[in-house]
Amino acid sequence: MADFQRIRARAAKRKGGDAVLTELLGPLPDNAAVAKITDDRILSTMAERVFAAGFVWRVIEQKWPGFEEAFLQFEPKRLLFQPDDFWHDLTADKRIVRNPQKIKSVRDNAAFVERVSKEHGGFGKFLAEWPADDQVGLMAYLGKHGSRLGGNTGQYFLRWLEWDAFVISADMAAALRDAGLDIAESPTSKRDLDKIQAQINQWAEETGLPRRHISRILAMSIGENHSPEALREYMGE
Repeated sequence: MADFQRIRARAAKRKGGDAVLTELLGPLPDNAAVAKITDDRILSTMAERVFAAGFVWRVIEQKWPGFEEAFLQFEPKRLLFQPDDFWHDLTADKRIVRNPQKIKSVRDNAAFVERVSKEHGGFGKFLAEWPADDQVGLMAYLGKHGSRLGGNTGQYFLRWLEWDAFVISADMAAALRDAGLDIAESPTSKRDLDKIQAQINQWAEETGLPRRHISRILAMSIGENHSPEALREYMGE
């Protein structure tokens, strides 16, 4: 495997220097702080990432106040008391993106959040207590028990909550392959995900960097060289 410092140096050169690269990495994630996030904000973030998947993110962000109104501020208990007519009417509600399958996922994920919250004293607490070196295990849990939370959607959900998450984008996977990791071009198998987790853990131990930053450095070290301005807009920072 390539030395990570060389990968970082390449990313810094592409972005205009280490100071610019460091700025683009964003704030330090804080898994412990995730414990304080209320269940309604957890569900809101879940829904936002589900609706954004395969869609223009900016459109979802601009319409989000309407989503909050339509979905009763994403309070799980309140949503679970709503009759079938409430959910049917949402498919014609112009405040939101009217995708029936994704609307149904909010109902399903409200039950998911409520169930896990009861078991752990809060969904945020459940996430905060999950080992940071086993994101792949957490992704599998979200994909199995949640609705439409598999793949990159689950990864972005964790990152949006400031959990220390890596995101396996096409560029990140390409950087890992370039560094010598034997994974598929689009790594989705358990074998490949376990390899990625192990390598990210190794680099985290060697460098002291959070996994989120390692992921971003990898993605910025290869592929199309997006400007810092474009990346800031993409990341919403």
